[in-house]
Amino acid sequence: MHLRRRSLLLAAAAGTATAATAAPAAAEPGKGGGPIVIGHRGAAGWRPEHTAPSYTYAVQTGADWIEPDLVPTKDHVLVVRHENEISQTTDVARHPEFADRRTTKTVDGRPVTGWFTEDFTLAELKTLRAVERLPAVRNRNTVFDGRAEIMTFQEVVDLGRRLSREHGRTIAVFPETKHPTYFRSLGLPLEPKLTAAIRRNRLGRRECVVQSFEPTSLKRIAAERLGVPLWQALGTTGGPYDLVAAGDPTTYKDMMSPAGLARIAAYADWIGPDKSSVAGTSLVADAHAAGLRIGPYTFRAENQFLPPEFRHGSGANDFGDAFAEYALYYRMGVDAVVTDFPDLAVIARRS
Repeated sequence: MHLRRRSLLLAAAAGTATAATAAPAAAEPGKGGGPIVIGHRGAAGWRPEHTAPSYTYAVQTGADWIEPDLVPTKDHVLVVRHENEISQTTDVARHPEFADRRTTKTVDGRPVTGWFTEDFTLAELKTLRAVERLPAVRNRNTVFDGRAEIMTFQEVVDLGRRLSREHGRTIAVFPETKHPTYFRSLGLPLEPKLTAAIRRNRLGRRECVVQSFEPTSLKRIAAERLGVPLWQALGTTGGPYDLVAAGDPTTYKDMMSPAGLARIAAYADWIGPDKSSVAGTSLVADAHAAGLRIGPYTFRAENQFLPPEFRHGSGANDFGDAFAEYALYYRMGVDAVVTDFPDLAVIARRS
């Protein structure tokens, strides 16, 4: 069964290879060409995510872009965390002075319990330290727990530029607006702060690409005429929360149809689907036909995140054949990969 599935995947890759030759020219590929390698929250497979060590290690091992997820503080400063709820990514639960801030909120229609960045000032967040988000999966990363502070978006921009100078190549920042409809409802909109930072730092199209799952957020950025590429991220079920909140029934599946891709191309330059939406489909060819580049997410090395045919050993957290998975998607003609292990993606790109 696994061999049959692998042959089907390889056939799909071969079928899209011809279409890939007509893809739009990829912006700022890595040295030697090939798909752009995007360090997902840095090098999240090797260091606690969204920390200076994670971003630094990603660039040291070859990443072309580094990804900060943006959420606001109470005093409306953009900081980088996977979610605004921070109990899984910081040591906030060990701070008795913040115990009374644990609460339950409804974020994008779902109840979430914990501590939230919008209830802390930047100065208060700076007293916390980052921890590994998936300690049961990446126990080796817990050795770094408590060593790195929460970064602002400005600090990530500054780090990216310093790393660009040190490594002699342009490192782009790839910010994502997280839950923009939710934060707008709180009076903490993300887009004005992000656009101000892009202007203040004079970030051009080689240094910044903005992403979001919510098309409304991207359209707000597009209206600012910043000249930076925009990336429409796509989920696997349901639809973007901004559309859901507005009563628009459009789903992610609709957005990945040829007609949906044409609509995306009116305001964005990229799509970023889950990698499961790419294999065995015509999505790469359809995106390229619409004039869009495509960068699937999220590539990881552990067995539980790999297709069965690429798993090695019996442990869910053992490393499988990640190189085979990268090779498969590179043959499909993707323009970028979003990965927790940028070093592996770079090695695969050289093969």
